[in-house]
Amino acid sequence: MTATSAQQAAPAARMWPLYAAGFTTAFGAHGIAANLGGHSEDAVTSLLVLGGLLALYDGAEVLLKPLFGALADRIGARPVLLGGLVAFAAASAAYVVADSPGWLWAARLGQGAAASAFSPSASALVARLNPAARHGRAFGSYGFYKSIGYTLGPLLGGVLVWAGGLRLLFTVLAVLGAAVALWAAVAVPHVPPLPRQRQTVVDLARRLADPAFLRPTAALAGATAALSVGVGFLPVSGAAAGLGTVATGAAVSVLAACAAVVQPKAGRALDEGRLTAPAGLTAGLLITSAGLACAMLPGLTGVLAAAALIGIGTGLITPLGFAALAAATPAERLGQTMGSAELGRELGDAGGPLLVAAVASVATLTYGYAALALLLAAGPALALAARRRPTPDKI
Repeated sequence: MTATSAQQAAPAARMWPLYAAGFTTAFGAHGIAANLGGHSEDAVTSLLVLGGLLALYDGAEVLLKPLFGALADRIGARPVLLGGLVAFAAASAAYVVADSPGWLWAARLGQGAAASAFSPSASALVARLNPAARHGRAFGSYGFYKSIGYTLGPLLGGVLVWAGGLRLLFTVLAVLGAAVALWAAVAVPHVPPLPRQRQTVVDLARRLADPAFLRPTAALAGATAALSVGVGFLPVSGAAAGLGTVATGAAVSVLAACAAVVQPKAGRALDEGRLTAPAGLTAGLLITSAGLACAMLPGLTGVLAAAALIGIGTGLITPLGFAALAAATPAERLGQTMGSAELGRELGDAGGPLLVAAVASVATLTYGYAALALLLAAGPALALAARRRPTPDKI
């Protein structure tokens, strides 16, 4: 099936495996990460070991996503998607079979490397298999199911670990990866790679430095930074205010639910012309910044308001950012662009908590929230100032 005929086919059959792939990478990342710390019998015996295991997955993604994105452009996104899903299943199964501390490290590294392959490939296929007029809805739905994975990961992962330890969780991930790979092999059509002009390192640097790439990617990185800070630090603020684990857990659920619900709506508004990508990204950054400002308020009201606004803001940014990248990228370079944009998101995922923690270590967590809020608001403020700057009269 050609790319043109693939776009004309009924969308549901070809898109559902891609949504499932997005769910898989999110569930795999958070399902394990949220349940490693309390299980010393599975070789997580110190904070240093825990930090290393958490860093393996994200570190592999930072290093490999751009490379696998470029490979998807060269040989086609579908083979890279399938190979990544099979590798994810194999890495998960390796720990189930071996059940040893060393294999836990190897499995986590293998999962991260595999996700680096199928995550940008899935994003590229979302763009290739949908006409430009449907990119907002397509990326909104993809982001929705990815958010469901982030939401269910800690909860369902915790239930699985409680029932059977990490081996049961890795077993479920192995079965999930294999099932999605089989589903994608049957339902996702072959989309051949497009002819490409030779690209030098200078050409790549020029394209990645273009505002059409930098602005959406910076917004995506900022959104991911805020999301990571919300998930990681709002429970800390809640506990400091005397709230119980149920209340703080509910706040994190509110954040994830708002992000999941808003994404399809934002994508539909973009496709129908009721919202532009620049306006939506600006609004999303400002709403997210306001959410971080609310996190500075004491008590349950501040925590819940912060969770809702951060979720709404990131829900706006995510589908619009990816749709803007797809619109500004030649089809033959989609994999490379999506991989590089995913790299930006991973840097935001790591950089946001690091910034907040660094500021909090010398002041308080309140100042940490303020620092990230100001950083996210700086982009829209500078853009607004540039638009209002008077143009000098020509001589």
